[in-house]
Amino acid sequence: MILRHLALTNFKNIRSAELDFSPKVNCLLGNNGMGKSNLLDAIYFLSFTKSYTRVPDSMLITTGESFGILSGEYTRGQAEEELTAGLRAGARKTFRRGGKEYKRLSSHIGLFPAVMIAPADLELVSGPSEVRRRFIDMIISQSDPRYLDALIRYGQALDQRNRLLKDDATDPTLFLSVEMVMAAAADYIRARRVEAIGRLSEVFGKYYSRIGGENESVELALEISGAEDGAFADALEHYRSRDRILRHTSVGPHRDDLVMTLNGMEVRRTASQGQTKSVTIALRFAQYDFLRRSISVKPLLLLDDIFDKLDALRVERIISIVATQDFGQIFITDTNRKYLDEIMRAIKSDYRIWAVTDGAFTLMS
Repeated sequence: MILRHLALTNFKNIRSAELDFSPKVNCLLGNNGMGKSNLLDAIYFLSFTKSYTRVPDSMLITTGESFGILSGEYTRGQAEEELTAGLRAGARKTFRRGGKEYKRLSSHIGLFPAVMIAPADLELVSGPSEVRRRFIDMIISQSDPRYLDALIRYGQALDQRNRLLKDDATDPTLFLSVEMVMAAAADYIRARRVEAIGRLSEVFGKYYSRIGGENESVELALEISGAEDGAFADALEHYRSRDRILRHTSVGPHRDDLVMTLNGMEVRRTASQGQTKSVTIALRFAQYDFLRRSISVKPLLLLDDIFDKLDALRVERIISIVATQDFGQIFITDTNRKYLDEIMRAIKSDYRIWAVTDGAFTLMS
């Protein structure tokens, strides 16, 4: 899949921009705060219908403006595609593919896959379990629409059960009807999570070794909430009395966690800063590999300032990874052209570089 052309109007600090991209490598060079990451976020938005930063859509519109527009032209397989998103203050966003608006935005997920690697990825290690669940859910959802439907059904039933708990409902039939829906969705969610994490773990270890160059063992595992009591429906019934006191559902897929270990110890407790960053980058490369194999499409690879705080040897190894034929179209931001030039020499392919200043993009020779 290739993003050929991107047009933005009033998106964050980018008032107006149109860029024609190289099918291989596209570099954005400039100081911090100039708009490099915002352009990557616009590409991410067109893939996921929301910002990578998870801010409300209203905050994506340029300050002082009432609307924003994002438009991308793609080559996907043998077909040419166009995506257009419209943002308006105080109104619901619009999202169109080929001029036709989606009835459900969830049906867009996975059609134009992308993988973002950014400084905020350190949250995958140090952040709450919600961050790691969101990571694994987004990977599977892009390759399995049924999984996304199960997540939505589970979330809706979870909200219903929590309302019953807050309202001090006592009718067991009300709880059972909701819990049956939760259990059916949870069975599929957990089966797919276990399968996906098993596949990711093997590739994750290989990428970590290539980046760190060290004889260290890294693994992934799913920490399941409430499984110790047997089937999930039984666990919900078992914990119902406690949940009435807590006034929320205390077990279930919404409480699962992705555990990362380094030499048998949790990464968040033992890893150095360099090891932690290598772990997060390896995890994203594993995500890319998973999607490439699952949907037979090379996702867009968005690399946002990933070389910061990495030693030269690790940078060299990352460059050697992205230079392989496993990766398709790549977008890279940096404040220093040194690493960008090294990537160009390693990939030996078509590329374009833009200088970025105050939301304006100038193509460099």
